[in-house]
Amino acid sequence: MNAIELVNQAKDTINVRRVYGEPYQEDGLTIIPAANVMGGGGAGGDTEGNGGGGFGVRARPAGAWVIKDGEATWRPAMDLNRTILMGQLVAIVALLSLRSIVKAIAARR
Repeated sequence: MNAIELVNQAKDTINVRRVYGEPYQEDGLTIIPAANVMGGGGAGGDTEGNGGGGFGVRARPAGAWVIKDGEATWRPAMDLNRTILMGQLVAIVALLSLRSIVKAIAARR
C-alpha cells in the first residue's frame, strides 16, 4: 500500500460518521450520540519503492444531542475513570498541603 492509498483510507475512516452515531427515537425524544474522534498516521519509503505505513483511530463517548419538541440540548457523557483520577489528585494535593501546614505550625512551637 502506498502513501496515497493510506491517506485515502484514513480519510474514509476519520469522518463525521465516526463522530455522530445514527439517531434513534425513544419516548418522544430523538437522540444523536456523539464521540470525540482522534486519528493519526504515517508512511515512509525509499527510492526503490519499498516502504509502508499505518494509521490509528481512537474514539471516546462525548455525549448526545437530545431533541425534544424541536429544541436540541447537549447531554455530556460522564467519564468515570477521569472523575476518579481527578478526585485522587485533589486528595493527594490536599494531604500534601495539610502536611506542610502541620509541619509549619510544629516548627513555630
